[in-house]
Amino acid sequence: MTLHIMTLRVAAIGAGYFSRFQYRAWQRMPDIDLVATCNRTLEKARALAAEYAIPAAFDDVAEMLDAVRPDVLDIITPPPTHLAAIGAAASRGVGVICQKPFCTSLAEATEAVAIAEAAGIMLVVHENFRFQPWYAQIRRLLDSGALGTPYQVTFRLRPGDGQGPHAYLDRQPAFPAMPRFLVRETAIHQIDVFRYLFGEPQALYASLRRLNPAIAGEDAGHLLLDFPGGMRALFDGNRLADHRARNRRLTMGELTIEGSAATLDLDGDARLWLRPHGSNEATPVPYAFDDIDFGGDCVFRFQRHVVDHLRHGTPLQNTGRDYLANLRIEEATYESDRTGTRILLTQ
Repeated sequence: MTLHIMTLRVAAIGAGYFSRFQYRAWQRMPDIDLVATCNRTLEKARALAAEYAIPAAFDDVAEMLDAVRPDVLDIITPPPTHLAAIGAAASRGVGVICQKPFCTSLAEATEAVAIAEAAGIMLVVHENFRFQPWYAQIRRLLDSGALGTPYQVTFRLRPGDGQGPHAYLDRQPAFPAMPRFLVRETAIHQIDVFRYLFGEPQALYASLRRLNPAIAGEDAGHLLLDFPGGMRALFDGNRLADHRARNRRLTMGELTIEGSAATLDLDGDARLWLRPHGSNEATPVPYAFDDIDFGGDCVFRFQRHVVDHLRHGTPLQNTGRDYLANLRIEEATYESDRTGTRILLTQ
């Protein structure tokens, strides 16, 4: 789906906490016209439109699509709204960016992908962690062979925002009621990063737990992924504990990759350190990024990636079809925890 036009028209649904990052990113692109916003509460849509100088506000998705005829619909709303919004866009030939968690289940996400593919529209999931600039640099180092053969990678998620009876309420109040939380909402990001860096896992084992009794879902746990060639990835997540960082939400934790030639560390301030095998000295890996909004400006980087695909035909990451692999891993993670068994993954 390549649109050879000077300016893309984008309409968006949603007025929640994270939507602000997306609206601001759209505003920074000179080849984007943010033409309308929609929310189930019209007053909120109008307030957001005024805040971001968006010319039109609606409380009905179909009405908005018919009125403004956008090239792209950005869905920034909770999962129960996704399937209907994707269907509305597909029936009008409008491409879709859809927030994660993607739909309410793997089955519903599969249906959404089928609807989009039958209509011939773009459907891409707004999964932005792989667009964080430190992971782009890590990918370059892996591709260059600087680490040799990777043996294992560990990511320790430690945002420190999950303690007490009021955990998450000030920023994302839907979190405490989610029956599936750590994996569905948070670890899914790192699952996608592991796939971006190392390919498709073959098996997994998971053990999850809930530490804060004030929330419904799990907030800590371990997920071990087996990759071809014996490489393993460990997600060690705990939303109650924190880590050393000026901004604990910048990287959300710390990562280590151990390889035959070197070990690479990512710290909480997004600094990379490379220690050659056999050496006791780690040296910084120079790279630059813009510390804007969330995660090293990864929202802008993701949205720019989609725009470049639409305007210039560059390859597109995180299509709806590809993202189903993340959801299959998510389902297998909960099944492994439930049964206490290692799960083989099939593609």
